[in-house]
Amino acid sequence: MAFDGITIANIAQELNQTIVGGKINKIAQPENDELMITIKNNRTVYRLLLSASASLPLIYLTDNNKPGPMTAPNFCMLLRKHIGSARILSVTQPGLERILIFELEHLNELGDICRKKLIVEIMGKHSNLIFCQEDNTILDSIKHISANMSSVREVLPGRTWFIPHTQDKKDPLTITEEEFFDFVCTKPMAAAKAIYTSLTGFSPLMAEEVCCRAGIDGGFAVNALEENAKLHLFRTFSYLIEDIKNGAFTPNIVYQGDEPKEFSALKLTQYQDLREETYDSISGVLETYYAMKNRITRIRQKSSDLRRVVNTALERNVKKYDLQQKQLKDTDKREKYRIYGELLNTYGYSCQPGDTSLKAVNYYNGEEITIPLDGTLSAGENAKKYFDRYGKLKRTREALEELLVETKEEIDHLESISTALDIALDEADLVQLKEELIEYGYIRRKGPTGKKQKITSHPFHYRSSDGFDIYVGKNNFQNEELSFKFASGNDWWFHAKGQPGSHVIVKTNGKELPDSVYEEAAALAAYYSKGRQAPKVEIDYTLKKNLRKPNGSKPGFVVYYTNYSMMAEPNIRNLQEVQD
Repeated sequence: MAFDGITIANIAQELNQTIVGGKINKIAQPENDELMITIKNNRTVYRLLLSASASLPLIYLTDNNKPGPMTAPNFCMLLRKHIGSARILSVTQPGLERILIFELEHLNELGDICRKKLIVEIMGKHSNLIFCQEDNTILDSIKHISANMSSVREVLPGRTWFIPHTQDKKDPLTITEEEFFDFVCTKPMAAAKAIYTSLTGFSPLMAEEVCCRAGIDGGFAVNALEENAKLHLFRTFSYLIEDIKNGAFTPNIVYQGDEPKEFSALKLTQYQDLREETYDSISGVLETYYAMKNRITRIRQKSSDLRRVVNTALERNVKKYDLQQKQLKDTDKREKYRIYGELLNTYGYSCQPGDTSLKAVNYYNGEEITIPLDGTLSAGENAKKYFDRYGKLKRTREALEELLVETKEEIDHLESISTALDIALDEADLVQLKEELIEYGYIRRKGPTGKKQKITSHPFHYRSSDGFDIYVGKNNFQNEELSFKFASGNDWWFHAKGQPGSHVIVKTNGKELPDSVYEEAAALAAYYSKGRQAPKVEIDYTLKKNLRKPNGSKPGFVVYYTNYSMMAEPNIRNLQEVQD
């Protein structure tokens, strides 16, 4: 993700088209480092979010309101006093810096027209919101930066605001071909790195995009490029800059599956194999991207305790399974002891007291073998000793074969829960997974009442390109429900072969399915499985009436003997999710 100068340029364009000329109606400070400004313009109400958060600085228009505290902080009170009903004259960006300057016009206490500036700096941990006089004298800022905190620039009332030039970078909007060659192309570093370390406003993502559009490996040393390649790189860069100057933006989000990977104000050609979704505004991109990222991060944090339980149990069972397999292998020699006992019963008459071995012909294969003997025991006693060993190993093997089946079922069950945790999108999905872990004894139910939590999670519901309804279970309980209660006999069932994943049901309503529906349902089964990162996944599919559930088996476990198979690419890009 890259909240760079190019994204800021797109935001500036959007704000000039929407709020410039409008009047500030309300100012709130929901968080210590965040402002929510309501603006009325052309009979439309806009809400502008300005955040100077060190971890996530943001600026975009939103429909969602964030109320402020009952008592407004001092910075918010100062803004209300001066610009509580100000008109927005302009929104500008100096060069391609990650800075926006709001020029505001208001009336002072005497009724005279005055101008102020609200400056938004989106600079990672150094982000700030600074309120200035028209001559750049700082009135106040949402974060005070003293000389002890920064040797580059103080941000305090009374100081003069200026753009800190902490790095020697050129303005990409004004750089000439000669400067580009001298300043960028002579550096002994990767081409992409040379671009973003030499030019303001360029992130590593956009530097890589310039290289990709120029057909150059972004990791190749820029000073080692041939002259023609350097010229092509500059011209490609110039075309991109021309798009920025002309406001030819294409706000978009690139998705890897259903998870947002990157966003950009310009089209990203470097992700041809991923799904791209374009938006009408950069604000829509930013709000959607960060909301989804925040949701995914929050779910991963919320599910961390469940993952820890599952991973611990899984590791324990895998170790137990490996030990049981080793013990099973040790029982392979049981037949040898049985044969020793039988041969001793047959040829033991030739043993003399004190003998420590007996050579005999194994009548099963005609080969001569040497049988070790305990010299203090008779032949019959040695035979009994070998038969006892044989019996013990035989009983051990029978017990281990049962234990191996149980342990393997336990591993499969835990892996299916682990896959379901990867699929979970909200807290409601986690509730059902927690209930499953409680039911099977991995977690103790907390609280004196021991009541189950309310289940509000439902399977995914998609509609195929041909209008058929497709349902995808998010966990084992939902898989069980879909396959044995929801689906009818002639509905189709899909599942990744030999690995944990969701049950996918296609409702046929008595109709014949087109080939495209099989492909789309298989793609869903591949995507919502443990193999979702693989290029192709083998999918089994059959009619629901062919499914059977063994008695006493774990939820979501099925057997079937009649099925078809196909290879599918894991994706959901061609399907429309239905909100039930």
